[in-house]
Amino acid sequence: MADASMMAQMTGRDGFIAALDQSGGSTPGALRIYGIADSDYDGDEAMFRLVHEMRVRIMTAPAFSGDKVIGAILFEKTMDGEAGGKAVPSYLWEDRGVVPFLKIDKGLAAEENGAQVMKPMPDLDALLDRAVKKGIFGTKMRSVIAEANRTGIAAVVKQQFELARQILGHGLVPIVEPEVSIKSPTKREAEALLRDEIIRELDALPAGQKVMLKLTLPSEADFYKPLVDHKAVARVVALSGGYSRADACEKLSHNHGMIASFSRALTEDLRVGMSDAEFDASLGRTIGEIYQASAVKS
Repeated sequence: MADASMMAQMTGRDGFIAALDQSGGSTPGALRIYGIADSDYDGDEAMFRLVHEMRVRIMTAPAFSGDKVIGAILFEKTMDGEAGGKAVPSYLWEDRGVVPFLKIDKGLAAEENGAQVMKPMPDLDALLDRAVKKGIFGTKMRSVIAEANRTGIAAVVKQQFELARQILGHGLVPIVEPEVSIKSPTKREAEALLRDEIIRELDALPAGQKVMLKLTLPSEADFYKPLVDHKAVARVVALSGGYSRADACEKLSHNHGMIASFSRALTEDLRVGMSDAEFDASLGRTIGEIYQASAVKS
């Protein structure tokens, strides 16, 4: 059973979810933006140490608290690390008031029918058991849709909800993330197919079970409002998907009931060479901007 106080925060509180879950494939790019070149480290161990240091700097900044950041999605190695002298999930919830989530997918399979499902996760039950013991509230898993192909979109949604039911069985709340590429020439049509498929799966969930949805900001404002209002949905969050923070926040401000779950848009102004005061001030401005777009709609 999901923690009741964490669930209350996720369903009823203004704010947004920070995505601090770049994995092996996306970590070098995140470090480059931060000001750490590929030549500055040697091997995966050093890479993950550097990105963990960056994440700890974010999580321990004064502005990173449950007042505006109501949740944070962690990479597995981040979950297993420490911040403020504690295990990261405990530090986030006990010291910062931020609900911890865990990214669980192992990357994407090759594109088929205009979409990429997730690679197999044969050790998922063991990972979920470990997440529960660590104090994790929920999970996140990402698929990608490149075009408006009904077969491909149906395959993505079917896999997402099959895994969601497995996650719910461990007492965790899944964030279902079928990302529609912002570069798709048929983005609007893909969103229509996706919404229909998601509603079909939501309607089939047992009474009382709730999932969260993480979706690309739609081409039409409030297009996902039927999902926001669905009884089986705890929260709908938006991914920035490659939009700049300014563009993502502007689009988000027109989508009622959706809050942010940004990754690159959260960290795009942060640099390793900043003083602590500069870093904290920059992050504070960013958190304020994303919070405003999540909480105040036009």
